[in-house]
Amino acid sequence: MYYIRRMAIEVKLDLVLVKKKMRLNDLSERIGISVTNLSLLKTGKVKGIRFSTLEAICRELDCQPADILEYVPDYI
Repeated sequence: MYYIRRMAIEVKLDLVLVKKKMRLNDLSERIGISVTNLSLLKTGKVKGIRFSTLEAICRELDCQPADILEYVPDYI
């Protein structure tokens, strides 16, 4: 039997952007990371994130890494 394992880390960047009333394009310009890469991060389609990227996002959004990333255990 095959199944797709769900990633245990969920990205909540979209929620933080809404709370801060900021668009992805604006964040991209402010931190110097492409909209494409931020979009991939936002949708959870990346396997990792550099600490320097996480730091830039947190600095610009005035938030903590835990506001953006959440561990969700997979009990199935």
